[in-house]
Amino acid sequence: MEMKKRISLELRNRTPAEVAELVVDNCRSSDGEIEGLTDEFKELEFLSMVNVGLTSLAKLPTLPKLRKLELSDNNILGSLETLAEKSANLTYLNLSGNKIKELMMVQLLHSQTNLKSLDLFNCEITTLEDYRESIFELLPQVTYLDGFDAEDNEAPDSEADDDDDDEDGEEGAGQLGDYEEEEEDEEGSEGGEVGLSYLMKEDIQEADVQGEKRKRDAEDEGEDDDEDDD
Repeated sequence: MEMKKRISLELRNRTPAEVAELVVDNCRSSDGEIEGLTDEFKELEFLSMVNVGLTSLAKLPTLPKLRKLELSDNNILGSLETLAEKSANLTYLNLSGNKIKELMMVQLLHSQTNLKSLDLFNCEITTLEDYRESIFELLPQVTYLDGFDAEDNEAPDSEADDDDDDEDGEEGAGQLGDYEEEEEDEEGSEGGEVGLSYLMKEDIQEADVQGEKRKRDAEDEGEDDDEDDD
């Protein structure tokens, strides 16, 4: 599907000014340029154009509120200076899997003063000697490169939320386990009471049988004594 048509469909009866997030991944751009995206998208904060065949960002409209831009798996060679001109508030930029080869291409992002996270994974530039050190030196405003800071500490993301969910899940599981144990204890207690009652009942019945037997034996002995007297 062409990018222009895809953007039109993604509007879903909204005006461009009402859209804060726009995802047009895997559509097709004409001649490697952005199409269908205009200055009317003034409230746009998140834009994802993954694998759309882009080679240039020259036609990127002015997006003053754009903070996160996903451009991975395209064929972008340059024109990164456009980002500083059109999206000055950008804090996250993903250019992984593009044709970024030289440091001078990345240096064009120097004026992107709000940029905190940059991803160049799977770009040819990552094979350069002292790649990470060079990027952090060229772009001192960047805190995280390819998901890690200069000290190799991983960038915070949704994993923290997942860990919290796991902890909640463990607590929930413990509470459920305690509840199940209580049920088992109750069942065990009831079972013990039933078993004890049953054994007591058996003992009583056995005592009754033995008592009857002794009574009959005594009567039989009494009859024998009467016969002997006669």
